[in-house]
Amino acid sequence: MAVILFFSLFAGMGQDKAEAAAALNINADGAILVDAESGKVLYEKNADNVMGIASMTKMMTEYLLLDAIKHGKVKWDQEYNVSDLVYKISQDRALSNVPLRQDGTYKIRELYEAMVIYSANAATIAIAETIAGSETNFVKMMNEKAKRLGLKDYKFVNSSGLNNAEYRGMHPEGTGETEENVMSPRAVASLAFHLINEYPEVLKTASIPKKTFREGTSDAINMINWNWMLPSLDYGYKGVDGLKTGTTDFAGYCFTGTASRDGKRFITVVQNAKDASGKGDYKARFDETKKMFDYAFANTTKETIVPKHYQVKGHKTIPVIKGKNDQVKVYTKSAINMIIENGEKENYKPILVLDKNKINKKGELTAPIKKGDKVGYLTLEPKNGDKVNFLTEEGKGKVQVDVIAAQDVEKANWFVLMMRGIGGFFGDVWGGISSAVKGWF
Repeated sequence: MAVILFFSLFAGMGQDKAEAAAALNINADGAILVDAESGKVLYEKNADNVMGIASMTKMMTEYLLLDAIKHGKVKWDQEYNVSDLVYKISQDRALSNVPLRQDGTYKIRELYEAMVIYSANAATIAIAETIAGSETNFVKMMNEKAKRLGLKDYKFVNSSGLNNAEYRGMHPEGTGETEENVMSPRAVASLAFHLINEYPEVLKTASIPKKTFREGTSDAINMINWNWMLPSLDYGYKGVDGLKTGTTDFAGYCFTGTASRDGKRFITVVQNAKDASGKGDYKARFDETKKMFDYAFANTTKETIVPKHYQVKGHKTIPVIKGKNDQVKVYTKSAINMIIENGEKENYKPILVLDKNKINKKGELTAPIKKGDKVGYLTLEPKNGDKVNFLTEEGKGKVQVDVIAAQDVEKANWFVLMMRGIGGFFGDVWGGISSAVKGWF
C-alpha cells in the first residue's frame, strides 16, 4: 500500500510521440523498437498481433542452451551423435543447413555456431535433442520457459522455426503437420531482451559475419551470416552485432536486430517486412530495420531525469513522532536515468510514493529512524498523459528509485515523551479555553 504525492519537477511539454511514430512508416505487418537496457518501448506497430516468426525461433533455443551450459547440464565440448531426423533434415539443401554425417559426431559448440551464424536447422534440432532428449520434450521446455519469462502471445511447435511440413511426418508429437511457431512483435522483443541481457555472450557469436564449418575437413562449408546488417556484409550498419533473421512463406521476411553505439543499445523487430511496393524480400527487412535504428540513434538521448539525493519540493522532510527530532530529511537513494526522445525531458513529472506501512494517518514516521531507511520511492510519469511502456516488470524498475532517510532520528526517552504528552494535554485545554473566551466577545 502507498500514499502518492504528485508534483512537477519540470515545466513544458515534449515531442508528440504519435507524430514521431507515424513518421517512421515501417512497412511490415508488425514492428517494435525498444531500449535494450530498460526495455522501454520507443515505437510499435501491431505489437500484440500474433504472426509467424520462422527462424527467429532459434533465439529461444539459444537461450535454453546457454542456460543449460550455465547450470552445467550441457558442456561446449560435449559430443552429439546424429539422429535419423537430424540427418534427414541436414541433407535438405533447400533449407538452411550444414550437412551432417549420419555416423558423425559433433561438438555442441560447432552446432551452436552453425545455428547462430548460419541458421542451420538440423544443428538446431540436434541441440534440442541434446538438452531435452527429444525435440518433443524440448518444445515443452520452450513454451514453459516463455511462460516463466512473462512472454505473452506465443506458441512454439518446433525448435528450428521451420514449417512442420518440412519434417516430412517427423515433427514433434502433439503439434500439427503444417504448424509454425508464432509470436507477437512484443513477445519476440521480450525474448531478445532476456537473451542479450542474461546471456550477452550470444552476441560474440551472432556478430561473426563469416565462418567455416568443420574447417580443414572434407565436410568444410562456408557459413555467411544471414544477418546482412553486420558492418562488413551487404547492408552493413554501424553498431549492429545481432541478432536473428527468419523467413518462411507463412512468416514472410522477419528480423530481430540489435545495435550498440554511443552508449546506447536498441532492439528492433520486423515481421513480414515489405518494400514500398508491398513486396517482401531480404532487403526489405533490413531497410525497415534501418529506419528504426536511424531514428533511435539520432532522436534519443540517455538523460538523468532525477539526480541522486534529489529532494522533492514541499516534501524535503517528513514529520516524525516519538523522536528527538520532530522531522527527518529525505531524498532519493540514486538517480533515475532513462532513454528519451530528444526534447522530451521536460515532459516528465516525478511522483513520490510513501510507504503506507511506515507512516500513520497523519503522514508521520515513528522514531527510531536510521539513515538509509527506505520510506517510499520516486517514479516518473509523462505530463501529457502518455504511458511509458516497458517489455518487462523489471524494466519498470529502471524508472523507480528508493526514497530514503538522510539522517538518523533517535527515539526520545520516556521523560521527554511524557512531558510532550503533558504539554500537549494542557495545550489542548488552553486552546479550548481560549476558543470559549473568544466566543464570549
